[in-house]
Amino acid sequence: MFPKAHAAAYVTMAFRIAWFKVHIPKAYYTAFFTIRADEFDADIMCHGEERVKNKMKEIELAGNSATTKDKNMYAILELVLEMYERGINFLPIDLYHSHATKFLVEDEGIRPPLNSIPGLGSVAAIGIDEAKKDGKFMSIDDMKIRSKIGKSVIELLEKAGCLKGMSQSNQMSLFG
Repeated sequence: MFPKAHAAAYVTMAFRIAWFKVHIPKAYYTAFFTIRADEFDADIMCHGEERVKNKMKEIELAGNSATTKDKNMYAILELVLEMYERGINFLPIDLYHSHATKFLVEDEGIRPPLNSIPGLGSVAAIGIDEAKKDGKFMSIDDMKIRSKIGKSVIELLEKAGCLKGMSQSNQMSLFG
């Protein structure tokens, strides 16, 4: 037997979630993506409605041969598409403004976390987050040392556009 009180609690929670989705959508999407979106891929989802639609079509065309990851991603893509259609956008991932693992609500939109970059794990993102508390990075080498990350993480950050304007090393060239 399923207790009535338990059913009432589920219904109450469903109404609360629905209220947030209607009245404070940024908070709803931020919480959902932070908690439920393990298959979030910033390369696809943060670059506009068309890219999301294309990925959805690609998964649909794959049918039963689609990977489990793609099938799980499809539900998230639907929510991202809904978010775009409601006029809410993703902000670029930023080395200093993005959190390590949580999506953030900002006036202009939702800022994805560092770990939403495909291939960049939570451990590396948390290392970067902890290191940036000591101040801005002087260079890419400084970031590597302070946050204890490797070359592959640096490449992922460069590809995502997080390291624009940052010099490679702390040394200055007299003849460069």
